Amino acid sequence: MGGGGFIGTHLVRELLASGRREILVTGRSPCPKFPLPDGVAYTSCDISNLAQIQGLLEGRDEVIDLAYSSVPMTSYSDPLDDLVANLYPTVNLLKSASRCRLRKFLLVSSGGTVYGNPLITPINENSPTHPISPYGITKLAAENYAHMFHHLERLPAVIARPSNPYGPFQFGNLGQGFIGTAIFATLQGRPVTIFGEKGTTRDYIFVQDLARGLVSALDDGIPGEIYNIGTGTGFNNLEILESIDCISRPAGYPVIRNIQPDRAFDVRTNILDSSKLHKLSGWLPRHNLDAGLALTWQWACSKLQTGQV
Repeated sequence: MGGGGFIGTHLVRELLASGRREILVTGRSPCPKFPLPDGVAYTSCDISNLAQIQGLLEGRDEVIDLAYSSVPMTSYSDPLDDLVANLYPTVNLLKSASRCRLRKFLLVSSGGTVYGNPLITPINENSPTHPISPYGITKLAAENYAHMFHHLERLPAVIARPSNPYGPFQFGNLGQGFIGTAIFATLQGRPVTIFGEKGTTRDYIFVQDLARGLVSALDDGIPGEIYNIGTGTGFNNLEILESIDCISRPAGYPVIRNIQPDRAFDVRTNILDSSKLHKLSGWLPRHNLDAGLALTWQWACSKLQTGQV
């Protein structure tokens, strides 16, 4: 569900690489945002439609829920809409899935928002959850519903909490992803805004590594458990811009910084401890920040050349 976007595009390829063949991608749009590999089916659906979802789930062994209609920034503008537009359909999907004989249900939550301001870092799965954004609050509520259906209906639900993904297919005009936003602004000659002298510190994970981590959680995750998926290393916004500038400036695209005052609602630091998933499955990220940024820059430049920036 919700597999036609940024993360889902990479996840489908990892699922195929794992040997899965009968993959159905669903989303709200009539067509996926990005091309899917040959042999992968796509259908538009309304996950608030119980009958439609029940029909799509029949005969399926696994479900991955990536569906979400907002991002952390936009959730502040209308918290009620964020709740209604996202929690109701998720609960509907969980209810429908509980009636099926699934091997695994993977709910993709948010390690970047559900913890709020951490007491210590890196953050493990037992750390307190005190989200300070509507997005994080709704994500945590969805997790709690997944736990409820697991305990009451035996839904084999596994929860993944990714850190901040970046990489190809993350366009910078959707309000999601600092790296994608910074790269596309730089290509367009626009300034990149950070709030505070150095901005916030985040655990940035290359999207292909995240996709592999999600497949690991799907394959090996224990129902009822939560798994962080991150790198364990944090970089602040200023460090990210300096790294991008090392790539972009020689190509004629210097990074232009716009420093603004701190914002009270920003989580200052978020770095995830993913040792639980590593011990279970052996998963580790393969791309460091420099390698991931280089690949992302190359992809973004290809979009510039074709007029998509």
